[in-house]
Amino acid sequence: MNFSRFAAGLGLVVAAATTGHAQNELSNFTATGRGGVATTFASDYQAIGINPANLGRVGGATVAFTIGEVGAGAASQSLTRQQLRRFILNPNEQLTPAEKQALATAFNSDNALNFNADATTLALAVQLPVIGGIAISNRVRTAGHVGLNKNAADILFLGRDAPLYTSTAAGNVPLVSEALAGTEMQLSVLNEFNLAWGTRLLDLPLFQLSAGAGYRYVQGVGIVDVRVQPGNLQAYTSMSPVFDIDYGTVASNPGFNLRTGSGLSPVGKGHGFDLGLAAEVGKSLRLGLAVTDIGHMTWNGNLLTANDQKLKRLKSSGVDSYNFVKEAVEIFASGTDSLFQYQPDQARRAALPTKLRAGAGLRLSEYFEAGLDVTMPLNEVAGNLPSPFVGAGLDYKPAKWLRLSSGLTGGAGYGFSVPLGVTLVTSFYEAGLSTRDVAGLLTSEHPYLSAAGGFLRFKLGGKSQ
Repeated sequence: MNFSRFAAGLGLVVAAATTGHAQNELSNFTATGRGGVATTFASDYQAIGINPANLGRVGGATVAFTIGEVGAGAASQSLTRQQLRRFILNPNEQLTPAEKQALATAFNSDNALNFNADATTLALAVQLPVIGGIAISNRVRTAGHVGLNKNAADILFLGRDAPLYTSTAAGNVPLVSEALAGTEMQLSVLNEFNLAWGTRLLDLPLFQLSAGAGYRYVQGVGIVDVRVQPGNLQAYTSMSPVFDIDYGTVASNPGFNLRTGSGLSPVGKGHGFDLGLAAEVGKSLRLGLAVTDIGHMTWNGNLLTANDQKLKRLKSSGVDSYNFVKEAVEIFASGTDSLFQYQPDQARRAALPTKLRAGAGLRLSEYFEAGLDVTMPLNEVAGNLPSPFVGAGLDYKPAKWLRLSSGLTGGAGYGFSVPLGVTLVTSFYEAGLSTRDVAGLLTSEHPYLSAAGGFLRFKLGGKSQ
């Protein structure tokens, strides 16, 4: 399978993708409708990766399960909506010289592109007497972030004709850390198998306290992590054969752990943990606190690393089509015309994108609940948030069969947004569609294109929420 087909297929299956800085709830269509406000809202298997302590609540469904909840989002603080739409919908369209110049200017931004996609293939949660709630799931998470300084943006889209190359005298080539300082190019694709448990610790008339923990076995499908600061270059890449990277002569290096195969062949593995607390005060106030994605990945297949070095001159004319992910990965990662001189490596240990989540929710009735959420990144790795996320969300049921969700959110590299979700609800079945930002679908500047959906969510027994 070549990379362009994989990217197109992933776009159809999970509606778009790339690396970087992401929330954990895009495969949770109900949370997406609140812009990601979920720390106190999420229940049953949807609490996985958000707050496992919510599995310790009582009064919900005895059994809940789903098949195929998916979602994706892409946003930019510098591209126009038309430019962003073409990257998603017209990847095979060739760039004109004028478009290449315009994109070189637009990508000169700390948040030129943020995108992520989640797909939950299967999830199940069960409430058991005394033990509490147990949930399992499989989820594929893709996240991406692109922030470029002027030189990096010029090189990416103008290639060998970038002004930095044409103005640099022979023999006076700058270091990467000098020429590209402030540049970040990150991509992360993970396949997770999750197990979570939550139980009630205290059950007093006006105060209930639950605790929860989650474990995930993580298969690494691919990662690109390039970060450039003055005097410091950190760059490594490990990509599954599904990306169809041409490694050239590096493939024959005895120190290169070449991986071949098909499908989502892993090139890394790791273990992650979530810890959470959830409290219910009185009859209406809910509080939640969780730390998610504690742990590490070890990447060892098709692994290449680079240290600070003289800037290479590209042989090509840079990105020539709207198939941005494929061409950018080849230039910044490990293609035959890469911007860096990568060296084979045996293993690279990297932290998972650890986050702290805190939330408060006010449940006024079975028809109305409002909440506040703050999510803080606890490290700077591919797949984590570039900045804190803050949001206010609400669920409203104007009828027994309909739940509307909305709110106000900001941060995490996506800017201010107004989410919207519509969910059809019965005593045992839910289906819905949502977006993280209604305005971002329509505005020309600071576009935010996102959608999430689920049509096979079932809840059996107990009291429907």
